[in-house]
Amino acid sequence: MTRLGRWILFVTALLIVSAWPPQQGRSLLLKTAQLVADPTGTLPFLPEQLGFGLSDDPQAVDMRDELVRRYDVALASGPVMRTRLALKVAGDPFDRATERQVLLVAGVVIAFLTLSRKA
Repeated sequence: MTRLGRWILFVTALLIVSAWPPQQGRSLLLKTAQLVADPTGTLPFLPEQLGFGLSDDPQAVDMRDELVRRYDVALASGPVMRTRLALKVAGDPFDRATERQVLLVAGVVIAFLTLSRKA
């Protein structure tokens, strides 16, 4: 095996381990991406709709409207900010079982192609 082949296998193994979904929560890769997108935790978020009965409370409506306004301003500020806002609330792309299967298949295929490649 060549030096390049070892590096390919090493990087592939790191990506699989970091993308592997845990029983609960998000994968390490997704948590890292979210930390890079919002390291200080100050990006605005889009609040949930007000619950039944809360829409009668003018103070709650004003607070939600202010949060939505801040989110809309950030969203309109450019493509980089839109990407950061999307990463902040992103979830794993598949359900856990499917994601694990996809990661295993990708790892096996990459390992097979790397090991079967002639030096």
